[in-house]
Amino acid sequence: MAYLSAYQYYENAGAVPEDANWGSYQYVSLSDIVNNFMLMYSGNHSLINNEPRYKVLFHAKRAIQELNYDAFKEIKVLELSVCDTLRFVLPSDYVNWVRISMYKDGYLRPLTENIQATSAKAYLQDNNCKILFDAAGNVLEPEFSTLDLERITGTKKSIYLNKGSQFDGVEGYCCDGEWYFERAIGARYGLNNETANFNPTFGIDKKSGVINFSSDMAGELCVLEYVSDGMEGGVDSDITVNKLFEEFVYAYIRYAILSTKLGVQEYIVMRARKEKSALLRNAKIRISNIHPGRLLMNLRGRQKWIK
Repeated sequence: MAYLSAYQYYENAGAVPEDANWGSYQYVSLSDIVNNFMLMYSGNHSLINNEPRYKVLFHAKRAIQELNYDAFKEIKVLELSVCDTLRFVLPSDYVNWVRISMYKDGYLRPLTENIQATSAKAYLQDNNCKILFDAAGNVLEPEFSTLDLERITGTKKSIYLNKGSQFDGVEGYCCDGEWYFERAIGARYGLNNETANFNPTFGIDKKSGVINFSSDMAGELCVLEYVSDGMEGGVDSDITVNKLFEEFVYAYIRYAILSTKLGVQEYIVMRARKEKSALLRNAKIRISNIHPGRLLMNLRGRQKWIK
């Protein structure tokens, strides 16, 4: 494990970029984890012996991936403009989203996921509704389906209380089974909380790797907060893990190897599994950042009167 001098840390020893080492001390690299495991936890007098390096590397990566899915609080943030096609291409290391917002007038406005279908594939058909094929037998498809086209042009209606709603800004009354909407008459009562949203809406098409937005998102800035798998695009030298989880990674590798190795007694495997679970629990507590000051600020409102 290499240690940096103050000059190397703050100024990168005069090299470019200057900020290359900022914050690096709180992480340990994948190569250091594998080297340390092969040196300290593997050998003729250890439970792990005669295991090739590539197996240790594989299990170390799996441990880091599981940590990114379950325990890390390191959320990546990407800002992009939404063009006229109302699509936001998901990042290459995207696994799951945390929050999607529109940045406008200096505020982050969280968006609501649309429970309706926001995009669809379409096939060309003849007058008898038969699907059309080309000479190679492939199905012919239009550039946009009707659902996509109406969403992009803004003619698609919305069940949400935003600009796309057919009842935007008005209240109505029912007479003889028919609803009539004439004017806005004040506050709404009995709203469906799931659809009471004025901001644009979105739907994620995981297969296509895009986020589809409603028409009022065109030309706006979208901020995506998402979870990555931590593999940094497949560049092993860039993969790191927080030092609070370092011991868990070693325990994960031990358990993964022992649980798949022939002839290992079950009690040894169970001991390795319990050790792994305990270290993960301890690391989660350490990284939770439960500060008394934050708790105090939240508790200050416990005696506030609610009307």
